[in-house]
Amino acid sequence: MNNDEAYDELLHRSNGAMIVVTAHDGKHRAGCLVGFHSQAGIEPRRHAVWLSKANMTFRVALHSSHLAVHFLGADDKELARRFGEVSGDERDKFDGLDWAPGPGGAPVLAALPDRFVGHRVAMFDAAGDHACFILAPEQAELSADAPEAETRPLRVAQLDDLVPGHEVEERPVPADVNDPSG
Repeated sequence: MNNDEAYDELLHRSNGAMIVVTAHDGKHRAGCLVGFHSQAGIEPRRHAVWLSKANMTFRVALHSSHLAVHFLGADDKELARRFGEVSGDERDKFDGLDWAPGPGGAPVLAALPDRFVGHRVAMFDAAGDHACFILAPEQAELSADAPEAETRPLRVAQLDDLVPGHEVEERPVPADVNDPSG
């Protein structure tokens, strides 16, 4: 197994939790399925989400003050597919969904009650196919009907058959300006 394959297998074994990130820039609303996210600070609280540069959500998020982060449960595969397999460039992913504007106009999905809306405090581009948005949580909500012990997140491995709305080849990868060998 080469280095890339070993790294990919390590990530596959970690089986990260999936989220849906939504944004509104004053004109357009967008949302996408995200597997790259993490708490990024304790005090002050910060959360990092990495958005693919090929997605409409990235373009809308660039001009948004707030992003909504929705945590998917194990039974939310249909919504994961809608926000992961469909391109916002081709179809309105919000069509037929119950949603309302949250802080900064970020679309808040009624079907995903475990969520927060965060104010964008920074954006970091590491010269790859994704860019990192750092959020300061402003409005967090938990579903009232599920005890903590019964909540199970939707994991990457549960979506092995998902077909992304944008292929890897569509994601721009500029030269790494931080690579000393380059």
